[in-house]
Amino acid sequence: MVHSGYAGVHRLIVNFFTAKSNRIRRSRSTILTENHPVTIESFIPEDGSAHPAVIALHGSGGIREGWAEQPASLLASQGFAVFVLHYFERTGTVWASDGTIRQHFPVWMKTVSDAITHVAADPQVDGRRVALLGFSLGGYLAVSVATQDRRVKAVVEYFGGLPEELSRDLVAMPPVLILHGDRDSVVPVAEAHQLASRLKTAGTEHDVKIYPHAGHGFGGLDLLDAGQRTLSFLRKHLNGQEPAT
Repeated sequence: MVHSGYAGVHRLIVNFFTAKSNRIRRSRSTILTENHPVTIESFIPEDGSAHPAVIALHGSGGIREGWAEQPASLLASQGFAVFVLHYFERTGTVWASDGTIRQHFPVWMKTVSDAITHVAADPQVDGRRVALLGFSLGGYLAVSVATQDRRVKAVVEYFGGLPEELSRDLVAMPPVLILHGDRDSVVPVAEAHQLASRLKTAGTEHDVKIYPHAGHGFGGLDLLDAGQRTLSFLRKHLNGQEPAT
């Protein structure tokens, strides 16, 4: 019997290497948010069609060189237009402490919403199908923006959560995929459980995967499994494709 983790790895490899052989156009541009320039990197399949879009949001450490190149290219190879938003540029932030996050969080939310406007207007994007993908602080931002901006059709959050101020008034939001390690010492796994509980109360569709023994960030089989879950979730909620059984 094949171990479920290795089966997930096998599916991921098959999916990635049987992707359409479209070339991926990578570019960098600037958007204006409240008259402040912010960089956005794009990874878009060159097949002449309008694609569902995924806006990726980094964590409190900011964007390191090459941070998103491989995962964004892989996701783009599956037919998604991927946009990596340098939202720290809006506030001149390099690394976000707790105080910095409390101070700038609303501004970053506005920056993400402005990015959605920019992305949805791109002729290579189907503006009716936009998702947010966030890591840690970016996961908090992705979920938070989705509670306010109805243009967001799906959210994938890695080891993030939802601020209590927004959680209290949560009524409805798009489907959410929650991915978290049960030994996360930066964002406790309780944040994932609390988010799932609030989504259940609000009647919001959501999937949860808690990785045993994983900390703040995934590696090995956990990372590959999370990638497969992300791909399946986005296909389902942006493309209407049910996961293969």
